[in-house]
Amino acid sequence: MTRIPEDDRNIMEKAIYLPMVLIILNRDLTVVEKSPFKLKRPYIALIEETMKTIQRELREVKQYMKNNSLKVIETKRDDAFTMYTFLYKGYEEAHNYFNPRIRNKVQELMEFYYLKQNSSQ
Repeated sequence: MTRIPEDDRNIMEKAIYLPMVLIILNRDLTVVEKSPFKLKRPYIALIEETMKTIQRELREVKQYMKNNSLKVIETKRDDAFTMYTFLYKGYEEAHNYFNPRIRNKVQELMEFYYLKQNSSQ
């Protein structure tokens, strides 16, 4: 049983997932820039705007975590699982995440941000 409230745990998980989304978008940006697309600019603009949105949200997550004494530390990784230690206001909890679940959540977030970016234009 976790002592961390769901809202705070969700914020802590964003601190895990959002940097991963940024890494993937950065790689995708490089691929698009080097690709033979006839019109690259719309793809580049979409990726860059999505990255800006995620960076803003990540900054807010980090600020919230700092203000509320929250911390996430990756402690162990193997082929199937990644373990994180969540530090919450003096409490320490180990959380084990199945790597395919992480990948699926990152993919879900990418889709969310792309659709959000697309709908705001």
